[in-house]
Amino acid sequence: MTSSLTTIWTLAQKEMRDALRNRWFLLYTAAFAALALAFSWLALAGAGIAGFAGFGRTAASLINLVLLIVPLMALTIGAQSIAAELERGTLSYLLAQPIGRLEVFLGKYLGLALSLLAALALGFGISGLVMVLSGSGAADPGAYVALVVLAFLLGLAMLSVGFLVSALTRKASVAVGIGLFLWLAFVFLGDLGMMGTAVAMKLPIASLFAMSLSNPSQVFKMAAILDINATLDILGPAGMYAVHQYGQGLLAILLGTLALWAIVPGVLAYLRFANRGDL
Repeated sequence: MTSSLTTIWTLAQKEMRDALRNRWFLLYTAAFAALALAFSWLALAGAGIAGFAGFGRTAASLINLVLLIVPLMALTIGAQSIAAELERGTLSYLLAQPIGRLEVFLGKYLGLALSLLAALALGFGISGLVMVLSGSGAADPGAYVALVVLAFLLGLAMLSVGFLVSALTRKASVAVGIGLFLWLAFVFLGDLGMMGTAVAMKLPIASLFAMSLSNPSQVFKMAAILDINATLDILGPAGMYAVHQYGQGLLAILLGTLALWAIVPGVLAYLRFANRGDL
């Protein structure tokens, strides 16, 4: 058991080092940190006063930033995780060693998850520092930490989807292409697609809310809005229905849905990886 944990941690460290050499990952991290700083500064400046108003504006800006960049970052690195090493031949060499496929998979996933967490910590840390220096950081630190946790859960969900794509493909370019398409579908086509489907099929509100749970980005957005004590009315009838139907239990439903999005694709990715005959 100790040997397996040591192997997993060694592989995770390798993945973290590879992430530091990945130009796209570094670019996404730098963009996230820079935009978090800019949005925080502009939101606090536009609020005109310190306190919860400043925090609310900053949190709203960060929610939109997370929705745009975190899924792209997680899907991209997840899609490259297995397919890229398979294409280079290094994965077959690694599996020729006395290492189990479960250890390899967990090591790769853990390393990329920690790299993603570090990128989020950098962006949110810079934003939090701006709020502290401006005098609004004490508005609701618990809500801010909860927002970071929600963003990390969204990242894990998208990372698992990326791993599943990578496990199903042979070439890194194909995997990344599928990952980018999924990013567009989750982030940009989610709202428009649900609105169009609801209007065309005249779906009841309950069905519209169920559809929103099929998109981890939408789940994150609803949970984050609840976290900053805002109302889901801004999400339209589905948000209002969710608040009135589930009340205090809504946040637990949203957290559970995000956790399922992180677990189920990850398990499917491992099952595919464990049963591939071309490794």
